Amino acid sequence: MAASVLRSACGPVRLGVACLCRRRPPRSLWARARRLPGLVGSARSVAAASGAGALGSDRYCMELLRKRDYEGYLCSLLLPAQSRSSAFALRAFNVELAQVKDSVSEKTIGLMRMEFWKKTVDDIYRDNPPQQPVALELWKAVKRHNLTKRWLMKIIDEREKNLDDRAYRNIQELENYAENTQSALLYLTLEILGVKDLHADHAASHIGKAQGIVTCLRATPYHGSRRRVFLPMDICMLHGVSQEDFLRKNQDKNVRDVIYDIASQAHLHLKHARSFHKSVPVKAFPAFLQTVALEDYLKKIQRVDFDIFHPSLQQKNTLLPLSLYIQSWRNRY
Repeated sequence: MAASVLRSACGPVRLGVACLCRRRPPRSLWARARRLPGLVGSARSVAAASGAGALGSDRYCMELLRKRDYEGYLCSLLLPAQSRSSAFALRAFNVELAQVKDSVSEKTIGLMRMEFWKKTVDDIYRDNPPQQPVALELWKAVKRHNLTKRWLMKIIDEREKNLDDRAYRNIQELENYAENTQSALLYLTLEILGVKDLHADHAASHIGKAQGIVTCLRATPYHGSRRRVFLPMDICMLHGVSQEDFLRKNQDKNVRDVIYDIASQAHLHLKHARSFHKSVPVKAFPAFLQTVALEDYLKKIQRVDFDIFHPSLQQKNTLLPLSLYIQSWRNRY
C-alpha cells in the first residue's frame, strides 16, 4: 500500500523498494502530509499568508518551510505527530533568521530585524508573544516542550554576527557558526522529542557542523553570482586559491582541492555522529534524518570530482522523500 502511495506521488519508481521491506511499513510520508491541516488545496503564497487571517499560524509555518527549507520540511513531516507542529515552528523561526541577510540592503536594517527577534523571544518567555505567525507557533512550542531559551538566543546572536559580508577565517570559525545555529536547532528538536541524552547531544553537534559546512558549499555558486565568497580562507590559502578564482568559476585542480578539503570535513563529522549510533536512543533518530540529504550532496560532489559549479549539484533530488521515508522506517541516521 505504501509503495503504491509513493508511486502515485512521485511517478514510476524502479528501485525495487519491495525487496527492501519484508514487513509492512508504516504510513508513508505522503500519506502523513495529506493528513496534516492546510496541505490540501492551499495555493496561497507565503507572502499572501503574512496578513492576519490569510492562513492560520500553523499553516503559515508549514508553507514558509516548504518554500524556503524543503529538506527541513520533509524531515519534519516524519517526526511523531505530537512533535510535528513544534518542529515546523522551530524551523520556520530558523528560516526567518536565515533570510534576513539576503533580504536587507543595509546591515543596520538587518540588525533591527535581529533585535525584533531577540525581543520576540524575551516576550515569548513572558507569555506575551507578538501577533506574528512564527512567533505565535514558537510560543506554543516553548509552552508545550519547555524549550531552552539559551539555544534560541544563540541562533539569533550567531546569525547577527554573520550579517558581515566576510569569509570565514578558518574551518573552525565555520564550525563554530554551524554549532551555534544548526546544532542548536537540533538540540531544540531533541527537546521537542523529549530526548535528554549526552550521546544524542554529541551526535547532534557533529550533524549540525556537517550541515553548516554543506550549506556553505551548496551556497557557493549563489554567493559567487553576487560577488561574495565565504569559504574558509585558511584552506583557500593552503592551496593558493583566491576569492577571484571562485568568482570566475575557475575549475583548476587547486580550486577542486579546496572543495575536497571542506567536503571531507563535513564527511568526517557525519562519520563521528554515526559512531554514537548504538548509544543514541532510538527516540532521537527522527531528529537526525537530515543526514540523508547531507550524504546525498557529498556523494554527488564526489561524483563530479569536486566541481562546485557543476549544474547537477543545483538540481533537486526528486527521490529524497523516498530516501527519507526508507531511512525513517529503518530507524537509522
